[in-house]
Amino acid sequence: MIEDDSRLAGMVGEYLGQSGYAFAHAVDGLTGLAHLQGDTGAPAPDLVILDLMLPDIDGLEVCRRIRAMQGDRAQVPVLMLTAKGDPMDRIIGLEIGADDYLPKPFEPRELLARVRAILRRRVEGATPTLKTLQFGSLEIDRDARTVAVAGKACELTSYQFDLLIALAERAGRVLTRDQIMEAVRGRELEAFDRSIDVHMGRIRAAIEADAKNPKRILTVRGVGYVFAKQQD
Repeated sequence: MIEDDSRLAGMVGEYLGQSGYAFAHAVDGLTGLAHLQGDTGAPAPDLVILDLMLPDIDGLEVCRRIRAMQGDRAQVPVLMLTAKGDPMDRIIGLEIGADDYLPKPFEPRELLARVRAILRRRVEGATPTLKTLQFGSLEIDRDARTVAVAGKACELTSYQFDLLIALAERAGRVLTRDQIMEAVRGRELEAFDRSIDVHMGRIRAAIEADAKNPKRILTVRGVGYVFAKQQD
């Protein structure tokens, strides 16, 4: 957890510890990044809880730097803590690579539920029944949890990879936003929640030749999305 409020971090650490999770705390962004990069000798975490407001560099910049890291450390899921009632912070956070967000103040039980959902998606995604999904030049390797177009790697967060898999497995079938979120066992959508649309925009930017005129992930107005069976 990267959080400058040590009292809050202590409460979260105690609560997660009671549920069987190991916990480490960094009081600012640079310390958290050093931990993530392995500079402190600590192992790479399975998930980062990241506060948006930090005393040195803000959470958005920390998230950007995490996604710019190499290997598994760049793919670590990020749960961002944002100011309650500020949708722009949430949208920007998702756009730069956060997997989910939770407004402050929050109930510890909801935080635990989000953590469990994110980690469950990651574990289940690591044990697929089929190794790869191929759609023209698009290749999704489920074992390695990687995506490539014409052999070129595409950068996606862990959550975005799960969303892409959920769509690709159901190619040709129109899915509502609720069905997509249910497929990845995420939280229920709130009214007017734009998080799914933000993630779809990021996925399109990664896998489409022209994200403004997508050929792979199509919007069905008033319904949801469909992953096209026939591609390049």
